[in-house]
Amino acid sequence: MKQIISNPNYFEKIKSKMKKDGKNNLHILADFDRTLTYGKLNGKKTPSIISLLRDGNHLTKDYAEKANALFEKYHPIEIDPDVSLEEKKIAMVEWWKVHNELLIKSGLSQEDLKSIVKSRGVKFRKGVLEFLDYLNKNKIPLVIISASGAGDAIPMFFEEVGKNYPNILYVINEFNWDEKGKAISQKDKIIHAMNKDETIVKEIPEIYSKIKDRKNVILLGDSIGDIEMIKGFEFDNLIKIGFLNSDIDRFEKVYKENFDVVLEDDCDFSFVNELIRKLD
Repeated sequence: MKQIISNPNYFEKIKSKMKKDGKNNLHILADFDRTLTYGKLNGKKTPSIISLLRDGNHLTKDYAEKANALFEKYHPIEIDPDVSLEEKKIAMVEWWKVHNELLIKSGLSQEDLKSIVKSRGVKFRKGVLEFLDYLNKNKIPLVIISASGAGDAIPMFFEEVGKNYPNILYVINEFNWDEKGKAISQKDKIIHAMNKDETIVKEIPEIYSKIKDRKNVILLGDSIGDIEMIKGFEFDNLIKIGFLNSDIDRFEKVYKENFDVVLEDDCDFSFVNELIRKLD
């Protein structure tokens, strides 16, 4: 495991300002998949929640084929540099809506989500449980923004380890469920790869009211795109920490250019925990 501070002088300057302002002015902004959780398990990339649903035979047999067809249609739009951001956003909303409808028609249930949580296909990094305890004890909000297609599972992962604390604020894709626990419709707010930022948090008063005056932010993510999570929030001080889980030689340079701290090789949370304690 290796940690790189991209600009040590800048990092120490911002850290000093955050410490002076105190923890009452701090909130944490984090991605979930492969950020709070390991990027690899048993040498393989940690599967997404959707992959766990698909591969665990929880849904109808035709789900995988139809979901893949949607991927083949919309993913090229997502990555095409010649398509405008506005066009991409329209396409992403359409993709997520159609896919969520497919999940409903394929029989998605809360029991399916509970099953994949218990399957241990996703594992919190070493030190994350301690991190969650510290934030809860000190009443520091943790905002989790995830574009996962079955976001209702994310709080379940925290419940499974007994850490679903009230200071954890979820900005996730959610379903409405019937009395038998079957998904019947998607909730209005759709989080996708192109709007995964704190702009959308402003549209959720019960969350935004808890962080709007906390202008110091520590951002945690595993992809360059996760940096966009801070977009739309007027912060005073920001420390961006990137988890570079694989392809280190290929991506180290660009991560150093975009993150203040780079934690390599599926690192644990010891650096993050030490940093937050030093802000006391």
